[in-house]
Amino acid sequence: MKISYNWLRKYLPVQISVQEAAAILTSVGLEVEDITPFESLKGGLKGVVVGEVLSCIPHPNADKLKLTTVNIGTENILKIVCGAPNVAVGQKVLVATIGTTLYPTDGESITMKKAKIRGEESEGMICAEDELGLGHSHAGIMVLPNETKVGTTASAYFQIYNDEIIEIGLTPNRSDAFSHLGVARELGAWLAVHQSEALPVMGFINPTKNILFETTKNIDFNIEIENKEKCGRYCGIFLNQVTIKPSPEWLQNNLKAIGVRPINNVVDATNYILHATGQPLHAFDAAKIAGNKIIVKNANAQTVFVTLDNKERKLSTDDLMIYDAEKPMCIAGVSGGVYSGVSETTTSIFLECALFDSTSIRKSSFYHQLRTDAALHFEKGIDVKNVDSVLKYAIQLICEISGAEIGSQIFDVNNLNDSPIEILLKQNRVNEKLGIELSAKTIETILINLGFELTDNKNNSWSVKVPSHKTDIKIEADLIEEILRLYGLDKLPIPTGLQAIIPIRAGIQANALRNKAANYLAANGFAEMMNNSLSQSKYYDQKENLVFLLNSLNTELDILRNNILMGGLEAIVHNQNRQNPDLKLFELGKIYSKVEAANYDEQMQLGIWMTGKFAPQSWHQSSQVNDIYILKNQLQKLFAMLGIQKYKTEEIEASNIFEYGIKYLDGKHVIAESGIVNKNILTQFNIKNEVMFAFINWEMVEKKAANKNIKYTELPKFPAVQRDLALLLNEEITYAQVEKIAKEQTGSLLKEISLFDIYRDKKIGEGRKSYAISLVLQDETKTLTDDKLEKQMSKLIQQFETQLQAEIRK
Repeated sequence: MKISYNWLRKYLPVQISVQEAAAILTSVGLEVEDITPFESLKGGLKGVVVGEVLSCIPHPNADKLKLTTVNIGTENILKIVCGAPNVAVGQKVLVATIGTTLYPTDGESITMKKAKIRGEESEGMICAEDELGLGHSHAGIMVLPNETKVGTTASAYFQIYNDEIIEIGLTPNRSDAFSHLGVARELGAWLAVHQSEALPVMGFINPTKNILFETTKNIDFNIEIENKEKCGRYCGIFLNQVTIKPSPEWLQNNLKAIGVRPINNVVDATNYILHATGQPLHAFDAAKIAGNKIIVKNANAQTVFVTLDNKERKLSTDDLMIYDAEKPMCIAGVSGGVYSGVSETTTSIFLECALFDSTSIRKSSFYHQLRTDAALHFEKGIDVKNVDSVLKYAIQLICEISGAEIGSQIFDVNNLNDSPIEILLKQNRVNEKLGIELSAKTIETILINLGFELTDNKNNSWSVKVPSHKTDIKIEADLIEEILRLYGLDKLPIPTGLQAIIPIRAGIQANALRNKAANYLAANGFAEMMNNSLSQSKYYDQKENLVFLLNSLNTELDILRNNILMGGLEAIVHNQNRQNPDLKLFELGKIYSKVEAANYDEQMQLGIWMTGKFAPQSWHQSSQVNDIYILKNQLQKLFAMLGIQKYKTEEIEASNIFEYGIKYLDGKHVIAESGIVNKNILTQFNIKNEVMFAFINWEMVEKKAANKNIKYTELPKFPAVQRDLALLLNEEITYAQVEKIAKEQTGSLLKEISLFDIYRDKKIGEGRKSYAISLVLQDETKTLTDDKLEKQMSKLIQQFETQLQAEIRK
């Protein structure tokens, strides 16, 4: 949330610096994340002053340049080379002095330095309109009126608006502070409690209070609320003789400072009131309201409605709409319609100020992807008792800046039961919870300044009425939190010791296993990351199993992630775009899916990503590119380290995720899948290199690790024997088939098998290949004799020939 410091100061009872305001706001729970300067013109024309041209002669070395001397009100007269055709003696001009940075209307910034131009010294620049960023003209230098005082700063002459913008990280529960007045209320309360014992109720300056005017015209106009649950209150008034024109400069500057684009005086007024008070308003062109009627009701399904951004939107029956007697005019609390909005030809308006249901507004806002300022305020909650007073404030402002006249009575349809919540608060409970001794006067001062109403203190307790702007206060604990906020967290005593009971749970073992896997991967060059559990539904073609969010604050992050892959790819493209293409990453996190209409499932997965080079080039080795075999090797080592030794593998044909891959199974249960990420997905992310990816079902890992029995054996006393074989095979035979036969035939004698060469050549035939494998055999109980070894190898070769139609290359 952006708060203009100049704007905020209008509502404060005493003036404090922006740094003081930021410190106070942070201390009361409105964390200030940044303070940034704002200037109505970039650079603020700092260093630019009014000068008078004293002399002007032709440049001796350039036909189109002139040598001038300029008085800028200092002791030194400046020598400036000028190329403008209209420069002349006696002119009052704008001079950019040495060190000044200019921000032209077009092009990059320019910093003034001493220079020699065609051999003549130049100590600044006499500026044209576009060079100062004031317009687009470059026909010549700007010439000011003769009465302009030499030495006047350009910022003062053009009345450049300067401000400080306070960026507040507003939490969702603080709707009461979602405006300039709301922030002023917090500051005023803190100042009263901490700086003014003589003024126990300091408060803040609220321009919406005590506005009095007469509405003598009563016109025949009807407002009907059909859906009273979604619209608790609807107020409005007609204003005639409206002149649509640009807003006053002060109003435009206030809006620009907080990032709101000025449009015209009426629309700007509604935006100003919104950000001042937190209450949205909407202005209709009164001439376009048919039938002297406004109806608040749900939309008809599939009705096409064109919003103010000129986009057609199909309405849902869940959308609350503002209709006239014939047509829809506005998606309530979200966006007006283009056909009923205020335009240059508008001469009378109907000004709406209403209270709509926050859930309804949120649904419509997300459904239509219209995250307007009005919708955001309605979502968080509106002060139910502030509607009519804000409307009067808006009437006053619009009449002032547009010349409007009041054209009707104020219409007010109120279906609210706005009786305040009452909470019993006991002094001893406050002190017990906070661990300090607060006086009754301190408690009363804090709560009164925050807008709470208290009955007289009886038996050290109060009946506290919650003000309508504090939508987050429901119970006694909430009141105690309010007291603590204003009293100061930093004033609570720090205990000298802490007592805690740490239970031993099964979760400790699970965490140890996770740490073991993370430590192994980190030790092998992988970087751990933690991605957002929120993801984008656009990544998925099939959306039936996705878990959509009902109240996302970001229109793109609309689901809980359905797999762990996409977040890693986002990290890869982020690094790729910053010249960091060689990555080895891992993440342990949850994924979510929808099982049935109201049933959801979440699973823990370990994701591993590899792309670019596995190892960089060095003097003793060439660079090695990540591939599926390196990933397979890493997975197998990880499984061995975690104690997972019994599993089978299957090939994965091309799928939505993989171009090619390997599946690791325990019976029918999938332990992991790994492979080369589908090129279509990489294209979607604009990733240039191949990406190797594996996801591991962590629940299966934990289950198998829990069932693992650790066995210890002594080191073997008898030697191992290595034998190599070269098998000529058909192309479709896989190494997994070779490995399976070797393990079945040699049993416990086989300690290691590896593939150390693959050879293809026309000499061995089309569709044929040669695998060179190495086998290490060992009998742990006795020496493996040559006779037994030869029998074992003969038996193995026979099975290769029988099952795989292999030929043994000599």
